[in-house]
Amino acid sequence: MRRTRAAAVTAVTVSMLAAATACGGGSADSEGGSNTAPKELTYWASNQGPDIAADQATLGPELKKFEERTGIKVKLEVVPWSDLLNRILAATASGQGPDVLNIGNTWSSSLQATGALLPWDAKNFEAIGGRDRFVDSAIGSAGAVGKDPAAVPLYSMSYALYYNKKMFQEAGIEKPPATWDEMVTIGQKLSKDGKWALGAEGSNLSNNIHQAFVFSQQHGASFFDASGKPTFDTPANVEAVKQYVDLMAKDKIIAPGNAEYDKNQSLQDFANGKTAMVLWQSAASSFKTQGMKEGDWGVAPVPVPAGGTPGTGKNVNSMVAGINLAVFENTDNIDGALKFVKFMTSDDEQKLLNKTYGSIPPVKAAQGDPAFADADLTVLRNTLSTSAAPLPQVPEESQFETAVGTAVKELFAEAAAGRPVTAESVKARLTKAQQQMQK
Repeated sequence: MRRTRAAAVTAVTVSMLAAATACGGGSADSEGGSNTAPKELTYWASNQGPDIAADQATLGPELKKFEERTGIKVKLEVVPWSDLLNRILAATASGQGPDVLNIGNTWSSSLQATGALLPWDAKNFEAIGGRDRFVDSAIGSAGAVGKDPAAVPLYSMSYALYYNKKMFQEAGIEKPPATWDEMVTIGQKLSKDGKWALGAEGSNLSNNIHQAFVFSQQHGASFFDASGKPTFDTPANVEAVKQYVDLMAKDKIIAPGNAEYDKNQSLQDFANGKTAMVLWQSAASSFKTQGMKEGDWGVAPVPVPAGGTPGTGKNVNSMVAGINLAVFENTDNIDGALKFVKFMTSDDEQKLLNKTYGSIPPVKAAQGDPAFADADLTVLRNTLSTSAAPLPQVPEESQFETAVGTAVKELFAEAAAGRPVTAESVKARLTKAQQQMQK
């Protein structure tokens, strides 16, 4: 049986529970117990496709292929994102969980701090072909700086600006905005007749923190100092968060109703022609699911400050998004788990799975496939390579997502209600969030 780690994970578990919608595993069977069969593995996969059935259809043949090659049967459970983090935390606290699991890459440091995940040292990386097979930015979102990664990159994503070509053409707009000043100017031309320029999800804590992080980076700010101390309410962070919320509050290019949006509602509005633009990570497959056709939308880098170019100076325009593959350190089948990770990160599987999910392979050799050279994925790949940065890799990262994400949610609610969003009100929310981190 796996050893219980309750004492080691209690503090981290408490701080992470509220962040369960951010990114992140589940139980492989109804009992969630450990597996002692050397020819069997349990795998918790995150829900990457339109629904769980689609993921089962995608992964089932690949797991069968692995079994045929190794003789190791993989028991699969696809876990909804709404349950994923809580399931992982329960497993790390009880010792009853899977052998291998998917985690959102922003959770890597927080889960690493529990001590429940296998460290990917040189020996373990060598067992799957070596660390240098992976893109540096993806490895950078797999654990705390200076420590062996807690997971291996599986699917990579970045944010992009998606725009409705027909709406742009009808408004006489020739190209998407490259700067935030252009976003406001173009956005005000598009926001009329019951339609809006930009979609947002003001109640989506994960999306809130991702956008706030990018604006913070563009303002030369940071949410933590070099020692890992929270610095949420610095003048630069206040200015950054205010700029984002002002797209609704002052610039009037985001519909007030978006303050209540969560769970991909902004994608639905975009697909239905209610909004002309949306900032999202790897969204093409979602648009197709909702009835859009190739060519209906265009893709461009997320805007940067006036006079800037993505990737230069502080012109970060995306967080490093993605899914990592982790192994519970006290698995009873470490050899099988390493073989499975090697299989899932092999060149062929990386090409197949990332094609299906519309993501970018974090494995360098797989990125050379022509399937990842279309216009959409080229923008995402270039962003990951040149202008994306990982969210803070600190043990309190998921608590940070909840605290600041909630602050932004509350500010959007103020804007939607017609109340002024000022530097003072933004600072007050961020100060409150910072105090919550210190409790």
